[in-house]
Amino acid sequence: MFSGKRILLGVCGGIAAYKTANLVRLFIKAGAEVKVVMTPASKDFVTPLTLATLSKNPVHFDFINEDNGELSWNNHVDLGKWADLMVVAPATASTLSKMAQGTCDNLLLATYLSCPSPVYVAPAMDLDMYAHPTTAATLKTLQEHKVHVIPVNSGFLASGLEGEGRMAEPEEIVAFIENKIRESLPLKGRKILVTAGPTRESIDPVRFLSNRSTGTMGYQIALKAFELGAEVVLISGPVCPIKLPSPIQRIEVESAFEMSSEVRKYFSSSDCFVSTAAVADFTPLVVAEHKIKKGENSLNIELKKTEDILASAGKLKSEGQILIGFALESDNGIESAKSKLERKNLDAIALNSLEVKGSGFGNSTNQLTLFFKDSKQVKLPLADKSIIAAQFWEALIDAVL
Repeated sequence: MFSGKRILLGVCGGIAAYKTANLVRLFIKAGAEVKVVMTPASKDFVTPLTLATLSKNPVHFDFINEDNGELSWNNHVDLGKWADLMVVAPATASTLSKMAQGTCDNLLLATYLSCPSPVYVAPAMDLDMYAHPTTAATLKTLQEHKVHVIPVNSGFLASGLEGEGRMAEPEEIVAFIENKIRESLPLKGRKILVTAGPTRESIDPVRFLSNRSTGTMGYQIALKAFELGAEVVLISGPVCPIKLPSPIQRIEVESAFEMSSEVRKYFSSSDCFVSTAAVADFTPLVVAEHKIKKGENSLNIELKKTEDILASAGKLKSEGQILIGFALESDNGIESAKSKLERKNLDAIALNSLEVKGSGFGNSTNQLTLFFKDSKQVKLPLADKSIIAAQFWEALIDAVL
């Protein structure tokens, strides 16, 4: 959720400032770039050197820098416009009040007033201060200004008293912001079903028929759907371990029959089914009970057709459901893809052509051409599969979702 995000962290002068070191670490670990702006008083609680080291960026706390007699200016406008989001943690009663009133007497406040991106505040103060009517009025005003207020915790405070006013823990701050971001995402509330990887069709206890699919494209599509706010179920054939966020429900299968059975369980409750799996078209008619020994110079294995999972889904599709197929072709790709689009009652199909160098199984890159049932076409140029997955969802959201 924070991958590639630019986060501006404002730190105020309160005892909870010691927690900001861990907050910076969590943002960095989640893939964000972090810059820190401190109030002068906050330096008494956490050092700029600590936050600069963790963020790998200079820390700003005054309008003017002096280095060997030379003066330079910290441009609060540039800082504010740099950020994808701003987080003030801890946010003291004084700073919150100044933010609400538009007072601008330090670099942090000037940067806040120059920041057009979403702003989050994590209040931190003693219980009587938090309970004071003016604090409630301040928080109400900030919320009217579209500032997101992260709820405080209740517990032991620096004063020795116990009650509300503790700043939310860094993990809670991260989770709160993640949830807020997800609420505004284009696939929020959508249930997406994705299949990925190959299937294995057993010949005997040792051998099987399969293909070269690594599952990477399907996994990236599942990941991007989750990052766009969807509830995702991924049904995966046997692939090398690919780490995904824990909220993505991952169901591991082996054969085409097992994959078909799992798809039937989840298809009816899905808003969109994206079938990227390279499912075997045939499976042995009989699976040998024991390992087949070397014998004659040749071996004949009789095969039978597997169920066409995508075509079956097309027959079961209800009004409003979106069905997306993939077609990996080595020749006559466009004709084949358009035929599948119509025959299988799909809303769109992605043509993955082996004629394009760097495309298909076993590559980190891919190139897709999307064909929609209204005759619209979208070509996604050769790129890393993670980029292709993002562009894939962008095209679908624009056309059918």
